[in-house]
Amino acid sequence: MQVTSTYRFARISAFKAREVTREIQGLPATDALDLLRFVPKKAAELVRKTLAAAVANAENNNNLTVSTLTVKEAVVGEGPTAKRFVPKARGSAGPIRKRTSHIRIVLTDEVEIKRRDKTAKKTPKAKKSTGRASKPAAPAVEEVTEPTEKA
Repeated sequence: MQVTSTYRFARISAFKAREVTREIQGLPATDALDLLRFVPKKAAELVRKTLAAAVANAENNNNLTVSTLTVKEAVVGEGPTAKRFVPKARGSAGPIRKRTSHIRIVLTDEVEIKRRDKTAKKTPKAKKSTGRASKPAAPAVEEVTEPTEKA
């Protein structure tokens, strides 16, 4: 079963928050909470609150155990941007964009095993042609040296 929690209009840019959410994807929920507690970024606190809300939703609404939950998705989308202006030299104004984001975390109790296919063969890349006709390679010539006699 999947449980979702969303933090809308978080006052942080989505670019900065995505850096933190990439680290917790695929982790067990308890490990992700522990990791976020020690990440020294503002986004880590916002994501931690959202993850804690998702864990609480799973416990109270769906009667799931916390030890079986894993972070299936941690997605950060862009929210609306508030546009402000700051005075600049000679009466001009410079823009300030106060960005917001929407943080969505999906927890699941289903076990997914991700495997990489190591037996897949890589296909060689085709060589780029220069447009000129290439000359055939000259055969390699081996030099034969005769041993010298010491008298």
